[in-house]
This record gives sequence, C-alpha cells and structure tokens, in this order.
Amino acid sequence: MGKMMLFSPGPVMTSDDVRQSLLHPDICHRSKEFEAMYAGLQEKILKIFNADDSYAAVVVSGSGTSANETVISSVFNDGEKAILIRNGEFGNRLKQIYDQYKIPYVDCSFEWAEEIDLDAVEKAVAANQDAKMISVVFHETSTCMINPIPAIGKIAAKYNMQLHVDCVSAAGGQNIDVADNHITYATSVGGKCIGAYPGSAYVCFKKEAADKLTPEMGRNVYLNLARHYQKAVDCNQTPNTPNVTLFWALDKAMGNILDEGLDHRIARYQECAKILRDGMRKLGLKFLLKDEQMANTVTSVFLPDGVDLEEFLAKMAAKDYTVYAGKGKFYDMNMFQVANMGEIYPEDCEKFLEALADCLK
Repeated sequence: MGKMMLFSPGPVMTSDDVRQSLLHPDICHRSKEFEAMYAGLQEKILKIFNADDSYAAVVVSGSGTSANETVISSVFNDGEKAILIRNGEFGNRLKQIYDQYKIPYVDCSFEWAEEIDLDAVEKAVAANQDAKMISVVFHETSTCMINPIPAIGKIAAKYNMQLHVDCVSAAGGQNIDVADNHITYATSVGGKCIGAYPGSAYVCFKKEAADKLTPEMGRNVYLNLARHYQKAVDCNQTPNTPNVTLFWALDKAMGNILDEGLDHRIARYQECAKILRDGMRKLGLKFLLKDEQMANTVTSVFLPDGVDLEEFLAKMAAKDYTVYAGKGKFYDMNMFQVANMGEIYPEDCEKFLEALADCLK
C-alpha cells in the first residue's frame, strides 16, 4: 500500500513523533514510569478542555463510544432519568446506549442537519426538572454541524442539571470551555482532532459530580467511571489493564497541540477548512450546511448529478485520498464528507483539490 491521505473524520493523519511514540520500550502498566506519564496525561486533557482545578480526567481504553458509555452507564441511580438532545447519527448513538442500559430519558429529537431549537429544549427541561442530566453531541459528525453547547449549558445551569457533552469529534478542533459552558462530563478520543489513534478515549468531569459516584452505581464493570476515577486519584492507575502503547501516543499528540498552542491548532484547522470549502465552491459543489453551522474540521458535500458516489470514492482512493460517504439518507443523496483533522496542512488541502477536480471530470 502507498501512503493514503486520510481526509476522513477518523482515523486521522498522525505526525512522525506520534508514530514513533508507539515504539516506546515495553513496560509494565503498574510501573512508576507509567504512573508518571498518566499523571501528566490527565493534566494535558484538562488543558485541552480549558478546565480549571474543579475538574479531573481519566483515560479509558476504547473508542469514543466507550467514553460516552462510561459516563452514561456510571452516573444514574435506579429511577433517575436523562434528557437526550439529538439531531444526527451520533446523537442516535447516545440513544442506543441509553436504550441498552434501560435508563429512562426524555427524547428531544430533531431531524438530521436541523438546528437544535433552544426553546423546545428549555421547554423539555422545564417540564422534566426531575431529570438528572442532559446529553448532547458537540460536533455532530454525520452532518458536520456544531450544536449550540454554550446555550444548552446555560439551560442546564438554570435548572441545576448535569450536562454530558459528546466532544468526540470536537476536542482539539473546536474551542471547548467546560467550566464556562457548565459541562459536567466531556468525552473524546485520540483518533480525531487530537491527532493520535483510535482506542484511547477519555473523560473530563467535575470532581464534585464524580465524588458522588460509587462503583455499585455503575451498570458496567470495565466502563465504570467511579472505579477509573478512584484509581487515578489513589495512584495514577487504571482499574484494568490499559492499552499502554496508545497512552503514550495520546500523551505525545496532546503535548504537540499544547506546544503548538491550542488556539493555533484550531486556527490551522479553520484555515484548512476555508481552503477546502473555497476550492469546492469553485468546482461548483454544494454543501449540506451554511458555513456558520459547520465544524472547523469536516465539510459535508454533494456530488453533481450523474456522478456515482461509490465510483467517485474509488477514484479518490486510487489517487491515495480517503473521504467518507454520507450516512443514512445523505448516502442516497450522493453526499460525501471531507475532513481536515490531524496532520493535514494548507498545502495538503491544495493537492486534495487537484485530485478532486480530476475525479469530477
């Protein structure tokens, strides 16, 4: 295989030093060396989320879904319910988790690519003030829409509810301030905007909320937030054997972002997205969303009439570029998605547009 350029929203392009970090010498996860690395990694996670000292963080070995499942399966006592806000595939993923654990919830549902109606959200919250937590996705990757998390955070604070935000495709690519936005639990993973690999998920959370959790509340053994938190507090350890190598890659990738400056990383993503969107407009392509609705790192685009989606994807792959087919009804509408996460730079975006133009001829 040649080198594929991953213009897809995960897995992503990684830097040489992140790949080299995978060659770290074999060590025992119960060693002092691991504990020192893990302590530093937890601090880096807090910085990615602009968290203050009222927050803590843990790493869970698994995909981004595992981080969300860790939260949802760990924080509810019997009889407690949630309010679920969803407008895409990954909101539906949260619904699937709630359904699997049989946790009751109020379903505040909108069509895919539909903006969340804040009045409808507040009405649902006001009518269900016995709910413990609101769950919502920050960057709904299936459409590339950014949801109004600051406004939802204000609603959560007004009604004294916890707020769980799926930041899987947002952390490191969007400005997230968990304290200002009243976020109780924020989840993400290495293999997206952070520029590491799938399999190293993490949760940033309010200590005050986590201090009230017990292992017995958890409906899961492995994905048990109380157990992860207690082990981290006690000795910078994990309750089960972690994927040690991926911890090192996550630590290196986050270190790279903080060395570059989180604001600079986000600005680079914005610059790359602008190059891609301006270039695709010149090619006559139409977007699913308005610019102000889109994330910094994913663009949802429709192919021209008469262009077969699968043939187009194969042509792009033959040129060593990977893009995603649209999900759900958008697949049938000939939509594809272009991401600029990870180690993608302006010059890479210009070359991508050249390949795209050739494939559309």
